[in-house]
Amino acid sequence: MEKELKHADVFRLLEKLAPKDLAYDWDNVGLQVGSDKHLVKKIMVTLDVLEPVVDEAINKEVNLIIAHHPMLFKPLNQIHVESPQGRMVSKLLKHDITVYAAHTNYDLAEGGMNDILCEKLNIQPTHHVREYRVQSLYKLVCFVPLSHAEKVRDAMGNSGAGHIGNYSHCTFQSQGQGTFKPLEGTNPYIGTQNQLEFVDEVRMETIVEEENLNKVVQAMINAHPYEEVAYDIYPLENKGKKYGLGRIGTLAKPVTLREFAVHVKNKLDIPYARVTGDLEAQIRKVAILGGSGEKYIHAAKQKGADVYITGDMTFHAAQDAWQMGLAVIDAGHYIEKAMKESVKRYLENNLDDNVEIIVSETNTDPFQFI
Repeated sequence: MEKELKHADVFRLLEKLAPKDLAYDWDNVGLQVGSDKHLVKKIMVTLDVLEPVVDEAINKEVNLIIAHHPMLFKPLNQIHVESPQGRMVSKLLKHDITVYAAHTNYDLAEGGMNDILCEKLNIQPTHHVREYRVQSLYKLVCFVPLSHAEKVRDAMGNSGAGHIGNYSHCTFQSQGQGTFKPLEGTNPYIGTQNQLEFVDEVRMETIVEEENLNKVVQAMINAHPYEEVAYDIYPLENKGKKYGLGRIGTLAKPVTLREFAVHVKNKLDIPYARVTGDLEAQIRKVAILGGSGEKYIHAAKQKGADVYITGDMTFHAAQDAWQMGLAVIDAGHYIEKAMKESVKRYLENNLDDNVEIIVSETNTDPFQFI
């Protein structure tokens, strides 16, 4: 019998790709409207949640919308059902449609927005445009009777402990003898009250990423036979993954700015691209940041980029980049629509085949070109 899939199961899968704690503090990621307890019927992936998108979801009998841009950025003071946002919320609740958003956490994640754009443009990423944070690592040490060493080790590994590069379940074990005296009121797995007990045990140590620490500790405790589990947690100086905004990378061979701008336009399926710089200059090193990236022109230049691809460049920021010798391709904010097919593919690869996942066909780009 197949396990019924709840919205919460999909949320957990998305947060494995893009942990919520990566999001900027001003952002509003995660559940927007609806419930995590409803069963999944049909999923639709979209860049934005606008009223036509909600109407599309209703017509296609979707009950879970996965979006990049949150539909609720700020707390609502009122829900006026005659306003565009109020109508949306009313329709979503009436039709039991849940909305979930992965925004800046998805931008920062490995395999997220900026890696998708690099893949589509054949850019080999090497650095971030701007560093955001470095993942903290911990050493977890626990003491386990020999009889339960394998069970505890598997529980920790299956919960995310012991990942080093492309290896999982990495631990170090050494054997020794543990002592304890069960006092009044205890119900020891081994031993007798008020008698000192000597037990052959394994000291088991493993490395754990910060975001998995609580989950791994709980799994270890659940698998351990003792009433009181002895374990230690040590913060490590060595660091884990680096997270940052945008990507810096290289092309397989130099091309002119003109050729590269046409390549960007075609590969990202956009009607235009605004370009600053010498169109005949040779381009090899590329910076890219999906969304609004004009604040990071100096970071892109400092990292040695020949050209910077982003959206929402204002006149003076474009002038500043031009004057400092950094070519800019403003491909628009809407290039982030690339996430739709990528998120669909990720969900399809990790969910049962019987879950239908579609991408929204509604155009949410507010601009037209005449």
